[in-house]
Amino acid sequence: MTDPILSVQNAKVSFKTVVGVTDAVKNVSYEVRRGETLAVVGESGSGKSVTARAIMGMLAPNAMVDPNTKIIFDGDDLSEWSELQLQNIRGRRISMIFQEPLTSLNPVYKIGDQVGEIITAHRQISKKDLRAEVIRLLTEVQLPNPEERYSQYPHEMSGGQRQRVMIAMALANNPDLLIADEPTTALDVTVQAEILSLLKHLQKKHRMAVILITHDLTVVSQVSDTVVVMRQGEVVETGKTQDVFASPQHPYTQHLIASEPKGHPDPLPADAEPVLDGRNMGVSFMLKSGGFFNPKRVKLKAVDNVTATIRRGETLGIVGESGSGKTTLGMAMIRLGVFDQGQITFRGDRIDQLSRKELQPYRTRLQVVFQDPFSSLNPRMIIRQILEEGLLVNNIGANAAERDAILRQALDDVHMPHSALARFPHEFSGGQRQRLAIARAIALSPEFILLDEPTSALDLSIQAQIIDLLRDLRRKRDLSYLFISHDLKVVRALCHNVIVMQHGQVMEQGPTEEVLVNPQTDYTKRLVAAAFEVVA
Repeated sequence: MTDPILSVQNAKVSFKTVVGVTDAVKNVSYEVRRGETLAVVGESGSGKSVTARAIMGMLAPNAMVDPNTKIIFDGDDLSEWSELQLQNIRGRRISMIFQEPLTSLNPVYKIGDQVGEIITAHRQISKKDLRAEVIRLLTEVQLPNPEERYSQYPHEMSGGQRQRVMIAMALANNPDLLIADEPTTALDVTVQAEILSLLKHLQKKHRMAVILITHDLTVVSQVSDTVVVMRQGEVVETGKTQDVFASPQHPYTQHLIASEPKGHPDPLPADAEPVLDGRNMGVSFMLKSGGFFNPKRVKLKAVDNVTATIRRGETLGIVGESGSGKTTLGMAMIRLGVFDQGQITFRGDRIDQLSRKELQPYRTRLQVVFQDPFSSLNPRMIIRQILEEGLLVNNIGANAAERDAILRQALDDVHMPHSALARFPHEFSGGQRQRLAIARAIALSPEFILLDEPTSALDLSIQAQIIDLLRDLRRKRDLSYLFISHDLKVVRALCHNVIVMQHGQVMEQGPTEEVLVNPQTDYTKRLVAAAFEVVA
C-alpha cells in the first residue's frame, strides 16, 4: 500500500464567539492516498467543512487551531507553514470545489478570466497560450461550446455548467489533492450523475486524491473508496465504503443509513373527489435578445398544454430537471403565477378568471411552502409575527388569545416548542426553519399545499423527519399536496402519482411506483437511472 498523500492527525479547531469558545472539530484523524476517494459524511454542523478548511489554511479569523494538530501533506506539516507558503500550494497542489458555484464565482468577471486567473497565479504563460489552456480545461470538463462560454458571465450558465467551471478552475494546475465540498447538493439528479461521473473520470486521468464532503449517502456509495463518518466534531466511524454500508457499527452511522427515504403513501380511496384541477395549462414568457441595437423578443413556452388533477388526500409529485416548468405550473395552478392558457378548478369552483380581490377567500385554502425557508421567512420578524401575519390579513381569530391558540397548535403539529414564537429565523437550523414554514402554511387551515422542493437543501436525517411530518399532517388535517422535486427517492416515499416534465411538457404520468419501476420514455429512464443506479 502506498503512503498517504495527506494525513490529518488529531485536528482540533475551536471558534471564539461572544458567548465563549465553541469546539467545532475534536481530535479528527484521517488519511487519503493518490487515486483514492475519501468521503467525509455527517449532518450540518458535524465539522466536515471546517476540517477541510483547516487543511487549506482557510479558516475564519476567530478560529483557533490546537498546536497538537498536524496536517501532513506529501511529507510536510502544513500546520507549521506560513500564509505565504500555503498560498503557493493552494490552487496548485491542493484545490477545492465549493458547494455553491454562483456565490464562489465573481459575477462581474467573465468565465475565461476567472479560470485564467488561477493559472497565472502559479505559472508564467502568454495571453495566447492562456486562452488556449482555459478552453482546453473547459473542454476537458465537458462544458458545451467552450469558446463561447469563455466570454460569458456566471449568471448566463446553468447550475451544472457553473459547477463544471469550478471543477476546471480546481484542475487548472493539475493538483495532487482535490477537496470537493458538497459539489452536487444543489443539482438535479441527472446533472449530479454527470458531475460525479466527470470527477471519477478526471481523477483516474490525473491520479488525484479526492476528499468528497457530503451528506448524501447515495453519492458516497457511488463514488468513494473509504468513508469517514463525523458527528458533532468527532469521527464516529471509518472504513471501506462497502464495509461501512454493509455493516455499520456506530448507532449514528446506522441512523444515517436508515434515514434514506423509505415507505409508500397510504392508498387513496377510489372515489376521492378532485380538490384542484388544472386543464390544458399554458405559460409563456417573452425573452429579450439581440443586444441594444438589434433587440429581439423571443417567446418561451415554459408550460405547454399540461393537465394535472390532485384529489382529496392525494400527494401528486412533479419531477424533472431545472427549467422543466415544474414550479411555473404549480404557481399558475394556485394563481400565484401568470398563465395564458387553461382552466383551473378548486373544489368545483372556477378560479382561473377571478380577480385578485375575488381570489382573496381562496388564499387561506391554498397555501405554499417554498424551497429555502431562510429566504422565505422575514429575518426582521420574530416567529410569532411571521406566523400571525396570515391570520391578521385574513381576519382569522377574534382576538389575540384566539390567534395565540392557533399558532401554538400549529407549532405542536410540526413538533416545535412554543418558545420558538419569541425567536428570529436565524436562530434555527435548516430543518427547524422548514418546520416553521410548514407551520405558517397550516396555521390558516388550508385544504391544499404546494410544496416546492421542501427537502432538497436538508440533511438526509432531517429530510426523513420532514417527510414523516408531511405524511402525518396530511392524515391529521386531511390535506392534499402538489409536491415539486427532483429527488425521486423522496417522491417515491411520499407521492401517490407523479408527472414527469421536460421543457414544459408532460413526458410521462401515472402511479408513482409504476412510473419509477417501469418508465416508458427515454427521459424518465435517464432520471430513474441517475437517481437509483451507480455512477459509471
